[in-house]
Amino acid sequence: MSTTATLPAGASAADAPASAPASDAPAGVPAAPRVRGFAYWLAEPAPAAVPLLRKRVRAVLAGWAVRAEVADVLLLAVSELAGNVVQHAAAGGRMRIGLAFDGGWLRLEVADQGAGSPRLPNPAEEVDPDSENGRGLLIVQLLAVEAGGELRFLAGEFDASVCVLLPVA
Repeated sequence: MSTTATLPAGASAADAPASAPASDAPAGVPAAPRVRGFAYWLAEPAPAAVPLLRKRVRAVLAGWAVRAEVADVLLLAVSELAGNVVQHAAAGGRMRIGLAFDGGWLRLEVADQGAGSPRLPNPAEEVDPDSENGRGLLIVQLLAVEAGGELRFLAGEFDASVCVLLPVA
């Protein structure tokens, strides 16, 4: 599994998630962090990769001092989305997990080289109420929206990805 280090864009350790000056935010409301960062990992789509990716994402989020509620949503998203890649990826493919922090937003992107584009199931028609599978994307979407963010599906020429955007402020 390949890993890059967290790369703060023009930031030093002293810039680690710090609040903007008090005049930029209303009293009692934390300002959006000014630090920017990016990390990504490449992995074989194997079950053993999922907990390792989750552990690495957790370490990066802790380094960025992301609130526990936001980190929990992203960690669940990593588990669900990477698990989907493991279950549905083409043999011999790779998965890519990207995590970016910029302008008060976190972006988690999970991509694979699979042929199909992911989509949300229609729970009333497509999800068997007795099934243990089939709800992961829907759960991630609901949690992201509840946290003030969103879930996006992106299809490229060579890969498909799912992106979770969450505000950190």
